[in-house]
Amino acid sequence: MTNIVVLIKQVPDTWSERKLADGDFTLDREAADAVLDEINERAVEEALQIKERGEGEVTVLSVGPDRATDAIRKALSMGADKAIHIKDDLLHGSDAVQTAYVIASALGTVEGVEMVIAGNEATDGRVGAVPAMIAEYLELPHLTHLRKLELEGETLRGERETDEGIFQVEAQLPAIVSVNEKINEPRFPSFKGIMAAKKKEVAVLSLADIGVEADTVGLANAGSTVTGVTPKAAKTAGERVTDEGDGGDKVAEYLVGQKII
Repeated sequence: MTNIVVLIKQVPDTWSERKLADGDFTLDREAADAVLDEINERAVEEALQIKERGEGEVTVLSVGPDRATDAIRKALSMGADKAIHIKDDLLHGSDAVQTAYVIASALGTVEGVEMVIAGNEATDGRVGAVPAMIAEYLELPHLTHLRKLELEGETLRGERETDEGIFQVEAQLPAIVSVNEKINEPRFPSFKGIMAAKKKEVAVLSLADIGVEADTVGLANAGSTVTGVTPKAAKTAGERVTDEGDGGDKVAEYLVGQKII
């Protein structure tokens, strides 16, 4: 039996216009449509496949405001068994280190967890280090940025693809894993799954419920802050090259002028 917790996050849709809020420069989550991060769908899918090959339970865990419930229900409709929603206004503005601490504290309240699966990075912050931070807090082995994952008994084996090549990594349960976009193709929720998700348990917990002090989280206590924002420059017309037999030379001259080559 393998009990798995999948870390999920609701993020602004990448097809929407994303921006930071005026004043504190935190992510303006109301400015764009919110969706379950695609990499989290792959993490949920991997957990479900592991469960389907044996026994166990899949729990999804999310930290976020009220609207994160939509992302949680999406994961439940895919087939996850239950969910934990860490919701507290004091979390506003927390950085990656604080978020990792909160998640690690929440995982400490879940009995019988043998594996934690996460995406390698969220599409809003793109820090790519939260799973490893959680593992450090919990003093657990972690296999990160995997494109392939296998479980045999109590042994996890995975493939990590880097610019230097493919590495074979291994760890014993309990462990923390993060996966990349090559790990699988997530399933679409069925109508039956969508209806069943409405009846599944979602435990809503505050910081006090998981033993986290208020002065360890939030924008005022964050180790990193944004001090300014500059809007992205508007697109300008490109430079057109008319080929009169010397087009290659003109392109090369342009690239040299831009110090590209």
